[in-house]
Amino acid sequence: MDFATPASTCHPGSDSPQHRIVVLGIGNLLWADEGFGVRCVEALHQRYTFADHVHVIDGGTQGLYLLPYVQEADRLLIFDAIDYGLAPGTLRLVRDDDVPRFMGAKKMSLHQTGFQEVLSLAQLTGKYPSQVLLIGCQPQELEDYGGSLRPVVRAAVEQALALALVELQRWGADPAPRPLRPVPAESVTCAELALATYEAQRPGPDAACRTGDERFFAPAGG
Repeated sequence: MDFATPASTCHPGSDSPQHRIVVLGIGNLLWADEGFGVRCVEALHQRYTFADHVHVIDGGTQGLYLLPYVQEADRLLIFDAIDYGLAPGTLRLVRDDDVPRFMGAKKMSLHQTGFQEVLSLAQLTGKYPSQVLLIGCQPQELEDYGGSLRPVVRAAVEQALALALVELQRWGADPAPRPLRPVPAESVTCAELALATYEAQRPGPDAACRTGDERFFAPAGG
């Protein structure tokens, strides 16, 4: 698994636990690797509990509707699929004022455009987190409607969670393993789209025509 990060990623010291911490996963589960961010927060919420001042949110493709969450956060951690032009599955950590620039470097979808605007609006209103960390993953496949994470990106979820837990511990989020039991009723993703259910019930590419049905396309050269 590759891992790329800028040199200036360390902020020594521990933060006060009363800071409001928001962990946000953004993306679209229905477009293969674009679901990386949402799968990260889903797994994080299933496996860990946090202090009361920590909010783990499935931001999906809500765009500007996420502005209040950003404005209210003192510390913001974002998971997302970002096209850095690196090898698929490569993680990159981006911090603070660099985050809006990286999210807008090569937009892959409308959700990314919308969230870059959210960050910019939060800055304009003077309500911007004092610390922001983006854990971005280079996708392998985005043009697969109804598809799921490719193996290299799914493996990157585990590494991303490990990196996030280090940061959240430093921020005073008090992560603790959740007792082994079925998915909590208040899961951040609806039961029908939880990863295990999604994988078990979604049709294969042939049945779903996820990459296009040739009956609806003109012959080449026609």
